[in-house]
Amino acid sequence: MSRIKRWFNANKGKFDLDGTLKNEAREKMLHRGISHAAIDDYVLRMQEEYDHLKHLDETEPEPWPIYTAYDFFTAEEKQQFNPDGSLKPEYVEAAIKRGTSLKWLEEMERRKKIDVDNYNRVSAQYAEQGINFGEEEMKERMASSRTYVQRRKQMEIDLRNFEDDDSLPFDKDTSF
Repeated sequence: MSRIKRWFNANKGKFDLDGTLKNEAREKMLHRGISHAAIDDYVLRMQEEYDHLKHLDETEPEPWPIYTAYDFFTAEEKQQFNPDGSLKPEYVEAAIKRGTSLKWLEEMERRKKIDVDNYNRVSAQYAEQGINFGEEEMKERMASSRTYVQRRKQMEIDLRNFEDDDSLPFDKDTSF
């Protein structure tokens, strides 16, 4: 989303779309005892910030990578489900041959479609606030996976140093 949209959200409705201070906001400031000069100084600084952000949005738009719920499916889920959360026909066919009930498959599909709808709804709500929900989620997952690797390496060191089992991040019988 644009820098301007985030600027508007951060300033909680004090400004019009062109970056000018709303009359109601000015009146509230005056009512709180803020001087005309202080308000004018504030408006000037905010207008400069608005103009700068608007210029950046026009000349150097921020990247906005698009992530879908499907990007967060596990490898197994990608074999089972389509991007919309519906089950793949070949998976349904194979599952029925293995003895999985049709009712359970319908429930799996229902749940996954709810997950996809929730992701889409939350993503749209965040986008209205200028936040790329999918990108934030992906960054969080990447950070978690890096932390896992770091914890695993530390555990290998701890095992060599004969640390107590209860201080280890994983079960010591875990194979790496």
